[in-house]
Amino acid sequence: MQLRAFGKRSGQEVLPLSIGGMRLPRDVDLAVSIVREAIDQGLRYIDTSRGYGESEWVIGLALQDGYRDKVILSSKWSPWITKISQSDDASADCVRRRIDETMRRLNVDFLDYYQVWNIHNRELYDQAVARGGMVEGILKAKDEGLVGHLGFTTHDSVENLLTYIEEVDWCEILLTSYNLLNTTYDPVIKAAHAKGIGTVVMNPVGGGKLAEQSPVLMDLAQRTGAVSVPDLAVRFVLSNPCIDTMLIGMTKASDITDSIASVERGAFSANQLEAIDLFLKDIRERAAVFCTSCKYCMPCPHGVDIPAVMSSIADLRFWGWADRARSNYEKIKGKADLCIQCEACLPQCTQHLMITEEMAFAADTFGK
Repeated sequence: MQLRAFGKRSGQEVLPLSIGGMRLPRDVDLAVSIVREAIDQGLRYIDTSRGYGESEWVIGLALQDGYRDKVILSSKWSPWITKISQSDDASADCVRRRIDETMRRLNVDFLDYYQVWNIHNRELYDQAVARGGMVEGILKAKDEGLVGHLGFTTHDSVENLLTYIEEVDWCEILLTSYNLLNTTYDPVIKAAHAKGIGTVVMNPVGGGKLAEQSPVLMDLAQRTGAVSVPDLAVRFVLSNPCIDTMLIGMTKASDITDSIASVERGAFSANQLEAIDLFLKDIRERAAVFCTSCKYCMPCPHGVDIPAVMSSIADLRFWGWADRARSNYEKIKGKADLCIQCEACLPQCTQHLMITEEMAFAADTFGK
């Protein structure tokens, strides 16, 4: 794997793969060994958070014995996601306390990056950048030599983010979602890249969706020369030239070796990306005329949660996720077997679906 610029503002370099600290195993010894194995394999950027359970503490253990010197360490926090104390707010003083706490948990005296965690609407953005707010507090910590760089993570609207990117001269990296199934933030990633902001993406394997068995997506993988659906997913993200690095959620050592092998197989060609786009477009178009979860069919007089049942059917029918579909169906309180074929829902359906037939299919396929 080759190093690439981590945006222009930071002056640093990263590999296309980085260490995500959210899904480390609960077994501390195993988690430490996985983090160290990733570092030994060359991965250098580590993303964690005060809100990821004991992730900071475990990573701190992994970074002993000289491992700290080999990595670029990043953490994040915000009061609207995780309140450590009831008095927590978006002030500069409060974020400074959280920075100090994070350094103690990680057992380090310097953080390469610190991010405002999950700005997901304009009100939170305004709080973060206000005078005396979080950004001011992180910049002060930077001036004091405690933090090297800063940025933010987000699930905000594309429209809002494109506005923020024009304003955030303080931002050096941006973390957002992007994967084969959801490219919503592609315009944001492109805009950030053009401004010299380092781009990091989470969920490259769809939060685990793209690691599940799916004959539908395996067909797509085979058409593009990918060896598996996760291989397809990683190489799809790799193929976006505006993405600097992707976070890999690591629960076992093979997550590291498999992801590295995918990167080494290389990005997809323009023709392969076009084939992927056409394949997924066809699925989305067929799924779009299925249930839209508008809920006009609700409430069912007999207690069937029609939209939830239809969602499980869609996962199975269009995406081939049999295990996910069954698992989600089992969690539904109003299962399809409650349907008595009264047809009260049929005239309410905006898609003119034969809901009663779909309920019969679900009851037969998934059981009670």
